[in-house]
Amino acid sequence: MGARGAGLYVGHRAAALGAALLLALLLALLALAALYGRCRQEAAPPPPSPSSPGRAVPPPSRTASSVRRLPQHLLPLRYDLELWPHVRPDRAGPFAFSGQVNITVLCRQDTDTAVLHSAGLRSRGAAVRGPLPRPGNAVQVAGLRQEEEDEVAVLELRGWLRAGSRYVLQLGFQGQLEEDLVGLFLTHYTDQGRSSMLIASQMEPTYARRVYPCFDEPAMKSVFNIRIVHDPSYVALSNMPAIDISEMKDENGSQWTVTTFNTSLKMSTYLTAFVICDFDYVTRTERGNEIRIWARKEAIKNGYLDYALNITGPIFSFLEDILNISYSSPKTDLVALPEFGAGGMENWGLLTFQEPSLMYIPKDKFISRKAMIALIVSHELGHQWFGNLVTMNWWNDLWLNEGLASYFEYLGATFVEPKLSLDKIFYDHVVQPVLREDNEIVRSLSESEDKIRGSFSLMSLFDSITYNKGASVTWMLSGFLTDKLFIKALTSYLKEFAFSNANQDDLWTHIQKVVNAQDEVQLPASVKQIMDSWTCQNGFPVLTLNLTTGTIRQEQFLSKKNRKSTDSNNNTWIIPISWMRNGSSQPLMWLDKSSKVFPEMQVLESEYDWILLNVNLSGYYRVNYDQLNLKRLAQLLENNPKAIPAVSRFQLIDDVFALAQSGYVQIETALELTKYLAREDELFIWNMVLSNLVPENLESTLKNYEAYPLLKKYLLKRMLPIYHYYAGFIHKNVDALEDDYFALVYLEKLFATACWLGLQDCLTLSSELYAKWMDNPEYKIPFLIKRTVCCYAVAVGSDKEWNFAWEMYTHTDSTEEDKDILLFAMSCAKESWLLYRYLQYGLSDTLFSSNCTSTVILNVVAKDIGHRIGWEFFTENWPLLSERYGQELLHDVLKVMGRFVNTDVQIQELQVFYNATLEEDEREATTLLLEFTKSENIERRNLLIKVASWLEKNVYD
Repeated sequence: MGARGAGLYVGHRAAALGAALLLALLLALLALAALYGRCRQEAAPPPPSPSSPGRAVPPPSRTASSVRRLPQHLLPLRYDLELWPHVRPDRAGPFAFSGQVNITVLCRQDTDTAVLHSAGLRSRGAAVRGPLPRPGNAVQVAGLRQEEEDEVAVLELRGWLRAGSRYVLQLGFQGQLEEDLVGLFLTHYTDQGRSSMLIASQMEPTYARRVYPCFDEPAMKSVFNIRIVHDPSYVALSNMPAIDISEMKDENGSQWTVTTFNTSLKMSTYLTAFVICDFDYVTRTERGNEIRIWARKEAIKNGYLDYALNITGPIFSFLEDILNISYSSPKTDLVALPEFGAGGMENWGLLTFQEPSLMYIPKDKFISRKAMIALIVSHELGHQWFGNLVTMNWWNDLWLNEGLASYFEYLGATFVEPKLSLDKIFYDHVVQPVLREDNEIVRSLSESEDKIRGSFSLMSLFDSITYNKGASVTWMLSGFLTDKLFIKALTSYLKEFAFSNANQDDLWTHIQKVVNAQDEVQLPASVKQIMDSWTCQNGFPVLTLNLTTGTIRQEQFLSKKNRKSTDSNNNTWIIPISWMRNGSSQPLMWLDKSSKVFPEMQVLESEYDWILLNVNLSGYYRVNYDQLNLKRLAQLLENNPKAIPAVSRFQLIDDVFALAQSGYVQIETALELTKYLAREDELFIWNMVLSNLVPENLESTLKNYEAYPLLKKYLLKRMLPIYHYYAGFIHKNVDALEDDYFALVYLEKLFATACWLGLQDCLTLSSELYAKWMDNPEYKIPFLIKRTVCCYAVAVGSDKEWNFAWEMYTHTDSTEEDKDILLFAMSCAKESWLLYRYLQYGLSDTLFSSNCTSTVILNVVAKDIGHRIGWEFFTENWPLLSERYGQELLHDVLKVMGRFVNTDVQIQELQVFYNATLEEDEREATTLLLEFTKSENIERRNLLIKVASWLEKNVYD
C-alpha cells in the first residue's frame, strides 16, 4: 500500500495530548496544509492539479483491529465466497451486505474448535462438512462464539477434526455498509452532474475480517472463488476476470445480476478486492496482458486517465525484464476512486487508487504531476512481486513489502519519465526526509512479533520507517553488492518463495548465496550480520572523520533532546563507505567496529587535499567532518562547487545543519557552507538550505529578531542569480519549465523567501501577475508560484486586492486548489480591519462551509500581524466555536500561538483562557507544553544571536 507519513501512535490521555501538540507545533504548517485539504465546499472535487508526490497511510477504522494470532490447527486451502451488497442506486441507505463463505481447510492438528477472524459481522449460521472427499459427512457445530475484542469467531464442535484431513467450514454472514473507507465501504460521488454511489474495498492490514469470516493473516494464503451479487446497473470487479454473468431474483422478485470470477492466484486475504460501480474504462494490451483503468465517466471522456494507462504497461514490462519474472495475474484493472483512504492499494489484479493518484489533465504539461502519478503507480506495480507474489510472514517484516516496493517505485518512475534524475529525487524524497525522522522514532525496521501487541502498534508500522528507511537501506544494499548481484539475488528469492511467504532472513540467505558464488564483491561479514545491523537496530549512525589521523568513529545519531535524555549506547553498524579524495573516487571501505583507522584517509598539509564520504548517498548515515576538512570543503564549494556531485553537495550541507540542530557542531559551522550559494544552480539544494534557514513555521516570528535584516542582505545577495534565472521564465515562457521537476516542486519556496525578505522585484512581480488576473479573470497565474503571488499581492495591496480574492474564492468556477490558495492569501493582508472582517466572514455558515472556519482562524493566527487579532477573535467567539469544533480547534490554535511565547507573562495570558476550557489533565499537559515551547523559543533566540553575530562578520563576503 502506498504511504508517506507517520502511522498512528497512542498513549495515556495527557501524554498523547502533549506529544500531539508538540509534534504539531514543530510541524505546524504541515498541520495547516492538512486542514486546507479538508476544507471543501463541493461534494465531488474536480480533477487535481499538480502536487508533490505522496502516499497516504491506511485509514484508521472506527474500532481498533486486533492482532491476535490464530492457532495453526487449520490451514485454508480454498475460499468459495459469495458477497451480496444490498445497494440500489435509486434508494437511500443505510445499506447492508450479506454473504456466504465456504472455506476448505486442511487440519494439521486434532482440534474440537475452529478459530478464524470475524469482526463486526452477524452470523447467519455455521456448519462443518467433511472429512473430504465425503462432503455429505458433517461435524456438528455445538455453538458459534464471537469474541469481539479479539475479532475472532470460535466454532465449538461436538466432534473432532483430525490431522491430515480436509473439511469445509460454511459460514453465513451479514454486515453494514459504512462510508469509513475500510473493509467493504460505500462512497457517494458526482459524475456528469448526477449523484451516484459505488462500493469498494480496502482490506490491508486486517479489514478482510470485516467483510467475510476468514483466516486473516498474511501467511495463511489460499485461492479464492468469488461471486458477487449486485444491482444490474453496476459492473462488478474483483481480482480475477469474470467468467460468467447471470441474472437472479430475490425473495421479493427483484432482479439482481450475479458476476462469477475465475479462481484466483494463491494469495493473502488482505489482497482480496471488490469494486461495484457504474464507471467507464480505457484499455490497452501489454505483452498479452489487458490493462484497464476505470474511473468516473466524465474523467474517462476528458482523457484524464490516458497518461496512467500509457505508463502502466511499460512499467510492468520494465519490472518483468529487470526481475526476470513474468507478471502472474491474467488481467489488470486499476480503479480511480473518488474517495479512498490510501494513495493506492496493490490488490492482485484489481489495484485501487485515490483519483489524484491516477488523473492527469492533458493540457497540464508539467512533469511534476506526471512524476507523482508515475511514482504511485510504479509503487503499486512493484507490489505485484514484492507483497503479492512473495508476502512477508507477518506484519513485523512489512518492510519486505513496502520498502522494496518503494525502492522499485523510483526505478519504474524514472524509467517512464527519464527526465527525472533518479539519485536526486530519491535522496530528496526518500532518504533526507526519513533521516530527519529516524532519530526520533524509537523502533527498528524489522520488529519482533512480541512488540506487535495491538492494532495501533500494527498500524504504526505503515510509516516512513517502513517505506523510506526500507527503501534507503535497499538502495545501500544494492550499492555495495552492485545492481547485477542484487537483482540476481532478488530473482532467486522471488522464485523460491513465489505464492508463499518469507521473512528478512530468507532474503539475506538468497543474497548470501549469490555473494558466495562469485569473488568480485567481498564483504567484511555475512549479509545477515551486515543487514541486521541496519534493520534490527533503532536509528542510524553518524560517522566522525579525523583527517589528521585518518580515524573514523561511529555512534548513533540522536536529536538534541534524545542526546540529553538517552544513556550512551554501544550500537554499532557495519557501514559501507564510498569516498572521494580530491575529486577521484576511491575503493569502497568498511567500518565494522566503533572506531577504525584508515591510513588512506590521512590528508596532506595542502589546502587542496580534501575527502568526501558517502559519495552520492551510498549509505544510510550522516557524516561529521573535523574543522580542517570542513574548511577545505567550504573553500572548494566557493571555488568550484561542481567538483562535488550535486547529491553530495545536498547531503554535505544537510548533514551539517542536522548536526548543528542536534548539538554535534555549532551553527556557525553550517553557515560557513552557505557562502558559496551564489554559484549554486540546483533548486533542490536551495530548497533544503532555505528550509533550514527560513522554516515556514517560523516566518512569522523571525522578523522580530535582529538576525532578520542581516539574513536579508546575506541571502538576497546569494539568491539573486537563481531567482533572476527563474523569474525570467515566469516573465517570458513559464512553459519552458515543464520538464524541470524541481522547479515545479520547489520554485514556490524560492519565490516565497525572496518576497518574505522584501525583494522588490518579487513583490512587484506578484502585484503585476495578480493585477493581470484582476483585469482578466481568465488569466492564469503560473501555478508554480500562485500561492506566493496571491499572498504578497494581497499583502502589499489594498482592500481592492483582498476583495478580488474574496470574489474569486466565492466564484463557482474556482477550482479547489484555487480556493485553498485564496483562503491562505486573504490571511496575508496587512490591514487589521481586513483580517478582522475575514475572521467575521469565517463565522458565517452561508459564506463558508463549516470546516473552513478553522482554516481561516489558523491562517490568521499564524501571521505576524494576525496572531494577536486572531487570538482575540478566537477567545471572544469561543462559545460558538467550541460548539462547532470542540477542543480540537483550541489545541490547534494553542500550537500556533506557542510560536510567539517567550515570557511567563505570555504563558499566563494563555493559561487564563485554557484553564476555563480544558480538563485538568489537559491543562497540565498544555502548561508543560507551553513551558517547553518557551524554553525552545528562548533557545532559538540565543541561536539567532549567534547567527546574527556570524552574519555581521560575513554579510558582505
